[in-house]
Amino acid sequence: MPASEPSASVVLSRRDLDAALFDLDGVVTRTAQVHAEAWQRLFDAYLESHARRSGGHFQPFTPEDYRRYVDGRPRLDGIRCFLESRGLTLPEGSPEDGPEAETVQGLGKRKNGYFLEALEQRGVEVFEGAVGLLERLRAAGFRTAVVSASRNCQAVLRAAGLEHLFDARVDGVEAGKLGLPGKPAPDTFLEAARRLGVPPERAVVLEDAQAGVQAGRRGHFGFVLGVRRTGLEGALVRAGADVEVAHLATVKVEEGRP
Repeated sequence: MPASEPSASVVLSRRDLDAALFDLDGVVTRTAQVHAEAWQRLFDAYLESHARRSGGHFQPFTPEDYRRYVDGRPRLDGIRCFLESRGLTLPEGSPEDGPEAETVQGLGKRKNGYFLEALEQRGVEVFEGAVGLLERLRAAGFRTAVVSASRNCQAVLRAAGLEHLFDARVDGVEAGKLGLPGKPAPDTFLEAARRLGVPPERAVVLEDAQAGVQAGRRGHFGFVLGVRRTGLEGALVRAGADVEVAHLATVKVEEGRP
């Protein structure tokens, strides 16, 4: 296995691993930025409105807020976590709330509407290095799964034409059905490994979010690979990744059997 350094060379070998568990947004598809923009649109409007009503100072939602409180988490958890960071609370509401409701559920609906609107306008872009790595892993005999907090995961995969590259999918919809806590809890990754029939110590987790990296570490997976698309070099290693890379095209795959 590679050393715990941000720029170390990475080799994924069938001698050590049987499966690869991929996050979606920011690892396989270029939808993380679409999510980030939808979150900023949501929170800036809410914070500005709250500042007007309370007479307080408007402090916009920042990229650091996104990385620390929202990225990689289930939608409603991200709302709760960010609001708490600003000393704010909202009623939970109910799943029947519309996007206009001033509740956690309402803000969740509003954010999802912004995301779907942008997705329809821009389509789905993929990271070719991630697609190439998926193809090389599968050719070498690895089983693969996508593990995403997004409830739009299946729609994104279908739009990108990537469904055939995964043997299992554990997303926000599946987690909701099973009552699984989201990242940084390891439960969704553990469920994906279970569906693949692979013990966690024989699987690699690929994540671009600190919450996802923490989930991989807490699940005692065989290897946690941080994918640094944004942010400071080494941040994912400090969050628990064994190593981080900027481009998945640089990751090598070996077919060697145990």
